Amino acid sequence: MSWLSSLKSVFSPSQEVKEEEIQQVLQNYILPGSENALKDRITQLNVEGRVLQITINTYPDEANHLQQIHDDLADALEKCGIQELNMHVIQQKIQHGESGHGCSSQSHSHEKSANTNLPPVVDASPKTETDPNNPPIQKSAPQQRDVPKHPRIQNVILVSSGKGGVGKSTTTVNLALALQKLGLKVGVLDADIYGPSIPTMLGNAGKTPMIEAENFVPLDAYGMPVLSIGHLIGAENTPVAWRGAKATGALMQLFNQTLWPDLDILVIDMPPGTGDIQLTLAQRIPVTGAVIVTTPQNVALMDAVKGIELFNKVQIPVIGVVENMSTHICSNCGHEEQIFGTGGGDQLSEQYHIPLLGRLPLNVKIRENVDAGKPSVIADDDTAESYIEIAEKIASWLPKVEKDQKRIF
Repeated sequence: MSWLSSLKSVFSPSQEVKEEEIQQVLQNYILPGSENALKDRITQLNVEGRVLQITINTYPDEANHLQQIHDDLADALEKCGIQELNMHVIQQKIQHGESGHGCSSQSHSHEKSANTNLPPVVDASPKTETDPNNPPIQKSAPQQRDVPKHPRIQNVILVSSGKGGVGKSTTTVNLALALQKLGLKVGVLDADIYGPSIPTMLGNAGKTPMIEAENFVPLDAYGMPVLSIGHLIGAENTPVAWRGAKATGALMQLFNQTLWPDLDILVIDMPPGTGDIQLTLAQRIPVTGAVIVTTPQNVALMDAVKGIELFNKVQIPVIGVVENMSTHICSNCGHEEQIFGTGGGDQLSEQYHIPLLGRLPLNVKIRENVDAGKPSVIADDDTAESYIEIAEKIASWLPKVEKDQKRIF
């Protein structure tokens, strides 16, 4: 199997939803506390993408079993490609003189004969209207504390920003290299699906990973294992025009289907914003902590706040803030100027009680070195020491997390 076919296999429409297996799950499910088959209660069933919408008839005495029914089905259907189950319940009235689940033997017999076969699965059909008195039951999203730890990765650190253009990817590669200089085993995963720049910054653009037992073998960059969607899409000008499900699927494949060596830290370069990829990662990848990159500019701070709030909600601790482009020193006259303002990192640090890990200047050498595939820490330019000092603070923070018995990884 080629690297391209291995990547595309998870996105093949025929593999997204396994229709026959869905039918089998629904055919065989018996309602809790009874001998009644679910198939005899189904009145409507639609599949839209990886979302299954199902409408069933129930009776008042079955109300306590509805959540169990939903959870049982959601777990079974997840193996068939279904990521979300919306179960719409229509409660039937008990007629006079009836007991049990509210249907006489005669009406029950008629129900069975009329619904022996499940309704056909229809792809991308219109959504049914929701009855406000019977809202869909949805399975609660996984919590970060429930995500199992990767067998070969001790810590996962996210480098994130609320908006693009603040130097997040440049900070990612330099921090990863600085952590490696401190003696840690470090890898880099470029999760910026729509704008992967890590291959260029680490000098291995145009290279593609080998496939071993249907797993990617990460590429080497300055002694670090590295993988990016940019290594898989071919030409550098090829756009990644994927909707959220495909983008998040790609991220999970890069994380799970890669032969990462034993690592102390995997540094993940996140896409800007607070969208599908951030939420998927928070629910399915065990994250140790996040580093927020911002500039002193007010607009960047507003977006950085959204990123911090998101991480707080999904139980990912924020290690600290890196203020990028903090100041500019003219290379000709030596005049120092705060082009993007001042005090932005301090403001975030004080507001959210998180450390200001460091300030980085707006320096032409930083840009020139990453464009040449030789980041500041490797080129040992004037800012290399700043990155190493930030990395030291991150490394010293890690043991505190590992000793926290309340966190489960």
